[in-house]
Amino acid sequence: MGGSLGKKESSKNYSSESKLDAKMVETMRRRAAQGSSMKSFNTIILKFPKIDESFKKCKTIFEQFDEDSNGAIDPDELRRCFHKLQVDFTEEEINEFFKACDIDENMAIKFNEFIVLLCLVYLLKEPTTSQAKSRLGLPELESTFQTLVDAFVFLDKNKDGHVSKSEMVEAINESTSGGRSSGRIAMRRFDEMDWDKNGMVTFKEFLFAFTRWLGIGGTEEEEEE
Repeated sequence: MGGSLGKKESSKNYSSESKLDAKMVETMRRRAAQGSSMKSFNTIILKFPKIDESFKKCKTIFEQFDEDSNGAIDPDELRRCFHKLQVDFTEEEINEFFKACDIDENMAIKFNEFIVLLCLVYLLKEPTTSQAKSRLGLPELESTFQTLVDAFVFLDKNKDGHVSKSEMVEAINESTSGGRSSGRIAMRRFDEMDWDKNGMVTFKEFLFAFTRWLGIGGTEEEEEE
């Protein structure tokens, strides 16, 4: 799983925490208290092929909401997307989702950004009833999102809603014999996730790094590279 974040993506300032960021961290804290189905970092790696397949199928969903077929979703298209998915968020919240995932700040959500956005919606959307099996009406994709939530929870050893460098090292060492090699792997993976270099990785940063590890870029050209 190679690749790191592009210069455009890593240049955005993440120092100021938005309401959405705060809610995401708090939700991950509550979720972490429930534990994770992941038993090791290797378990996460073994999930890669299935996650990759699910994300590729998501391309059809993206194209459905990219109404003008320009390869990106604009704010108006996103509002209609939320309406069609029957996702009940306020106008302010929808704008926050857009801003949070529009990494290069060009007022356009590309495919990789769309995947992250939908996963954050899945995380933050409350089920309509306690028996509800689907939050977005996309059960297969939601299953993949739940796998990613579990993966993050596994890495978040102290359950504070973030992943630290030491937690990443601990997670990888649990799956290996430790040593310099595993330590270097942990450092490399962590650096790929920690965009703002503050020593703490949020779920959103984790998601964007995951799409890069799977080779999912924002444009067709990036995906072919």
